[in-house]
Amino acid sequence: MVEGVGNEKIANHLDRAVVSLGREPLKVMVQVNTSGEESKSGIDPSKCVELAKHVKLACPNLILSGLMTIGMKDYSSTPENFKALANCKLEVCKALGIPTEQFELSMGMSGDFEQAIELGSTNVRVGSTIFGPREYPNQKQN
Repeated sequence: MVEGVGNEKIANHLDRAVVSLGREPLKVMVQVNTSGEESKSGIDPSKCVELAKHVKLACPNLILSGLMTIGMKDYSSTPENFKALANCKLEVCKALGIPTEQFELSMGMSGDFEQAIELGSTNVRVGSTIFGPREYPNQKQN
């Protein structure tokens, strides 16, 4: 599964790559920028239905499996970020006739996964809980 489909260009590229590899259709999630941070990729929540429709209708080699978001700069999110993605899910499912129980949400990381699960997440990313905090070689230590 590819979770980071944040625009039509990426969707189209993945669709063509699947064909060129001769593989079965690829599951994907549309990435939604629920925090509004410029440093984050993803579509604005107001455009999630439009991109989801493109993936579902114009990319026959992709399987639209859900939506994902990345947490705030400190790798945590506020309930509003998760609620925004849950609302996008309802809009996309209604627009495309997808049963909500068949549509996933990937949200929540090590610092906020419990809250994400409470608000509907089916996938969480907990790498730093397993492997420890990330180390960035070019970052100054405080």
